[in-house]
Amino acid sequence: MGAGKSAVGQVLAVRLNRVFFDMDMAIEARAGMPISEIFATLGEAAFRMAEDDEVEMTTDRKGLVVATGGGAFASRRNRQLIHGSGGVSVFLDPPWETIRSRLAGATSSRPKWVDDAQARELYDSRMPTYRMASVHIDLDGGEDPDETADRIVDALEEISCAS
Repeated sequence: MGAGKSAVGQVLAVRLNRVFFDMDMAIEARAGMPISEIFATLGEAAFRMAEDDEVEMTTDRKGLVVATGGGAFASRRNRQLIHGSGGVSVFLDPPWETIRSRLAGATSSRPKWVDDAQARELYDSRMPTYRMASVHIDLDGGEDPDETADRIVDALEEISCAS
């Protein structure tokens, strides 16, 4: 949450001449309600099932830049689907303070962000999984989406040269 996946993903898709796909927006459109309402009315398990379905559907398509939800990559099955389909996962890693400031006041739309302490615990618990991404982009928090997309393109070029 708050790492910049959607903003950077849109820029990256243009740079790579691909289609941008925001998984959370697709889940909301399919469910006909915001994620916060899905959590409140159907529960987290229903949301995670919808998220898993979206991962599976997107890995069947080529030519996408996908912004997953913050928890999608935490699922071993989802990581296997992403990597097994030839997908490249990218971990955007800004400092915790950057994430916290970006999401200040957004607790009503972020069901996994109850308060700063709980959110930090969630962040810390997911960090080992996030580090399993194919590409790790360390950020200082001051980059704009264009700069971050440039760094991802450079990292992707390094991967393709290495293979």
